[in-house]
Amino acid sequence: MKLRKLGRTGLEISEVGFGGSGIGGQTSGPLEDRQSMAALQRAFELGINYFDTALVYGYGHSERLLAEFIRREKLREKVIIATKIPPMNLHWPASAHASVEEVYPVHHIKTLIRESLRNLRVQYLDVFMLHVFHDHFLEEDGWQRAIESLKAEGVVRFFGISVGRFEPQSALRAVRSGIVDVLQVHYNVFEQSPEDELFAAAKEHDVGIVCRSPLEESALAGRLAKDTRFAEGDPRSIYFAAEKLTEVVDRVEAVRGILEESAGDMAAGALRFCLSHPQVSTVIPGIRTVEQAELNAAVSDAGPLSPEVVERLRAHRWDRRGAW
Repeated sequence: MKLRKLGRTGLEISEVGFGGSGIGGQTSGPLEDRQSMAALQRAFELGINYFDTALVYGYGHSERLLAEFIRREKLREKVIIATKIPPMNLHWPASAHASVEEVYPVHHIKTLIRESLRNLRVQYLDVFMLHVFHDHFLEEDGWQRAIESLKAEGVVRFFGISVGRFEPQSALRAVRSGIVDVLQVHYNVFEQSPEDELFAAAKEHDVGIVCRSPLEESALAGRLAKDTRFAEGDPRSIYFAAEKLTEVVDRVEAVRGILEESAGDMAAGALRFCLSHPQVSTVIPGIRTVEQAELNAAVSDAGPLSPEVVERLRAHRWDRRGAW
């Protein structure tokens, strides 16, 4: 497993991280905790040291499972923990019309960060993120003082934001303000818009990039069909609702040959596409099983895709907006 620097944090993190939404039990239905623990164990054995979770993943269940694994194996100083707290109004993505007091008032930030600390059974977080963000938040400074206060207490080492899907421009001002150490960004073969301005701004200000949804909610693993039916409660049933599933399957089939020819496997090729951009610090595919841990971790050994393959994939950029 190769390591990359997470921007100015100086943290050396694994190129492939552990996406913790699935072990929260909300991506593909309830999972056996024993299976999740085995996946965490295997991921760490294979060199994965960056573990991403969030308070909303299984209402804290993902955080608690990660805590149990870390405690059992005595790994706190060997892993990097990143978690996110939800907006108070529970609205994704952040609205341009919602005030910070509706979304992230100071008392909400401080209350929920303490809850995450209890769930994770740790004294500090390596990376703490807001799960939604809009650049107009910068016009109010209460939440910013709260973050600085938490850093001063030693509760938070580095601060980040999870950038809205298909809205990379919404984080530009935050990056340039200097308050943000890390960005979690929706970026993959289809969603290439962060390359337009955001990655350059992150490079200029030495902000780390964590790539989420590298497989486009599993679509780029190549296993969805136009008649796929998702389990009750699976967020993909909304994301790929109605004609959207047909469209995404058609687009996946259009890149299948390129990814399989270049990487032998669609998912591996999609992850390697993300890691081909030098600004990306890590990709965080959801990992729920030992097999997924092994397949995803192997991507680091294979290295980035060739410039020629990356250029061929550029033609499959898919620009969308918040309606998705």
